[in-house]
Amino acid sequence: MKTFVVFAGAPSAPQALEVINTGESSGESVFLHQNSRTCTDRRSFFSCAPVRYKKKQRHDPNDIAKGAESVPIPFVRAPGGDESLPEDFTYTAVAVAYEKAKIEIRLCKIEQDNCCTACFGNCLKKKWPCHCARETGGEFAYNEDGCVKKELLRQAVRETQGDEACRRVTCEKECPMEVARGSTEKCRGHIVRRFIKECWVKCTCHKKLCGNRIVQQGVRYKLEVFWTPTGKGWGVRTTEDLPMGAFVCEYIGEILTNTELDERNEERFLKQSRHFYPIYLDSDVCTERILEDDHLLCLDCTHYGNVARFINHRCGDSNLVDIPVEIECPDRHFYHASFSISFRAMEELTWDYQLDFADENHPIKAFRCKCGSRECKDTRE
Repeated sequence: MKTFVVFAGAPSAPQALEVINTGESSGESVFLHQNSRTCTDRRSFFSCAPVRYKKKQRHDPNDIAKGAESVPIPFVRAPGGDESLPEDFTYTAVAVAYEKAKIEIRLCKIEQDNCCTACFGNCLKKKWPCHCARETGGEFAYNEDGCVKKELLRQAVRETQGDEACRRVTCEKECPMEVARGSTEKCRGHIVRRFIKECWVKCTCHKKLCGNRIVQQGVRYKLEVFWTPTGKGWGVRTTEDLPMGAFVCEYIGEILTNTELDERNEERFLKQSRHFYPIYLDSDVCTERILEDDHLLCLDCTHYGNVARFINHRCGDSNLVDIPVEIECPDRHFYHASFSISFRAMEELTWDYQLDFADENHPIKAFRCKCGSRECKDTRE
């Protein structure tokens, strides 16, 4: 991205610049425009206006994000180990479409009544919630600390655990999820997930200060990728205590259609290469009229992804829960899968992949579960 800087009262002819190093602690150098008639004190603000350029930060080879996140994400090998990160993996902080995935992010599709066009500053500070809170019953999903409110968090946990009290809908025609499993059975029913709606580009609130813009700000807490001692390979943990409902990270990867995923799985099977279990973007599959045949999307983080790629599975009692978040796509054909819940520092982060270990027809064979949970669903001998 190019940045254009405009200087007020710029001289018509080029003149010399003097560089003043303000010290390594600040990481800045100040470039002062020299003028012998006015610049009597080189540190005077009034006699010469400083233009500050931050020094380029050195690349940290231990940061798996390579500067893509607002905080570095280091990886920690086992004591005396020589484990390395996958060579065919590229870190990305945004989801990328592979080839045929139809993602229509168009400003014209976002109607004005789906945005707050009269807000200023922080929407959470308003006396009455704006339009962006309608998705969560007229109240914002986040509190002033940037955490998901407890009731919405409890609802998300019930939904991911398949609570019978959750509202379900059934596909009248061919179920895209059954097609993805390679099955010809009737639809098993889908739980209608509760979405979070964040403010976005058409909203007039502050892009950085609004409390209803959490997921789109990216990773904020200190995470690290470490080599697990239980044979699960790489895992993720936090190095600081996080409050209940804190946003941890988004699940990011390549956006594929079902057909593309099938083709990729066949190629991996022939090459006997390793792959990771994808996330199907099916949280609103039955209310989407545009979803037909193989239009269902999924996220595959095998080759492109973020820190969520290294989060391990745990059956039943995991400490993370995924919540669908609507930002730039009001039709929900594509949405953001965010992780949120609470845990202590240095505790491994886990989430339930919702795997059916007994499903022999699924195109992606389930791995041998090593979660260690009392609720482990892998009963294979």
